[in-house]
Amino acid sequence: MKIYTRTGDAGQTGVIGGRVDKDDDRVEAYGTTDELNSFLGQAMSFMDPQKYPDLLLDLLQVQHELFDCGSDLALLKQDLRPYKVTADMVEALETWIDKYDAETPDITRFILPGGGTVSSTLHVCRTVCRRAERLVVTLARTQEINPEVRRYLNRLSDFFFTIARTANFREGIADVEYIRSAEVFKRKS
Repeated sequence: MKIYTRTGDAGQTGVIGGRVDKDDDRVEAYGTTDELNSFLGQAMSFMDPQKYPDLLLDLLQVQHELFDCGSDLALLKQDLRPYKVTADMVEALETWIDKYDAETPDITRFILPGGGTVSSTLHVCRTVCRRAERLVVTLARTQEINPEVRRYLNRLSDFFFTIARTANFREGIADVEYIRSAEVFKRKS
């Protein structure tokens, strides 16, 4: 099989159920989830398997689920096949958020993205995830989507925030609070 097909040379690409322009909102949405997956792979490559065995397993699952998101976003009509992203995936993210959040110290103010290499790269993942979510919201205004993808991406950005803090904690690096922030977060109970 050849890698190149030449079918996109005129500015269109194949999606599940037809062809669309390469700058279509649908392509922008699933293309950004693919970009996110690449940044996530980069973040994982910076993780010491001895320090992050649990997180590496969870993130590998997220990588597969991001492919599921892209697949659902590339689907023109649901009647072509069932959606892949489910409410269970969102609930799993919530469980992971709670688990990793329990590992970190309380915060009361906004924090600046950064710290160690792992944390910094996970913050990039968080912001690309938010962009993907915005693009999915735009797409949903005019085209049919799986609403669970939007929920998944919303929760996933929270997950990236949480594990960026976890990474700093495991590396012994303190989060840097945004000094002009009021206290906006409640302490863990």
